[in-house]
Amino acid sequence: MRETSAPWWRGAHGEWYFLAQLALTAVLFLGPRTLSGLPEWPAHLARAFLFAGTALMIGGVGLLIAGLLQLGSALTPLPYPRSHARLVRTGPYRIVRHPMYAGGILLAYGWALVVHGWLTLVYATVILIFLDIKSRREEQWLTEKFSDYPDYRARVHKLIPFVY
Repeated sequence: MRETSAPWWRGAHGEWYFLAQLALTAVLFLGPRTLSGLPEWPAHLARAFLFAGTALMIGGVGLLIAGLLQLGSALTPLPYPRSHARLVRTGPYRIVRHPMYAGGILLAYGWALVVHGWLTLVYATVILIFLDIKSRREEQWLTEKFSDYPDYRARVHKLIPFVY
């Protein structure tokens, strides 16, 4: 795997993925939650959505933190692995290959349920699709860097334990 000194704006290490992820996160939390004309969320389910959304958010934050802690000094906001990184297969990485992305997805859907936002559900789905695309590029780099990554990828699901 070759390090490059190209300017950041060329995106050689996935800088544009990082900027897009920041923008999507901002839209999720700060963007409009619904459009006029869309039906209101069922009032009788408001409390259930609040509890379910809060549980998803807590689980998402927990998964994010566990992933952050497990990576340690190899952590980078970019999908391109650091030169000193090692392949982590312990902690949450035993369950999914991208626990921080999975945590972010749980957090996004949890937030949509808490704020009762139809558009926020759309934003969460866009984040899910984006993180799946980003992880595909990241996995190309990880396969180049770690000879045992294909074996790890064959044994551990990407984002959803036991499913995907």
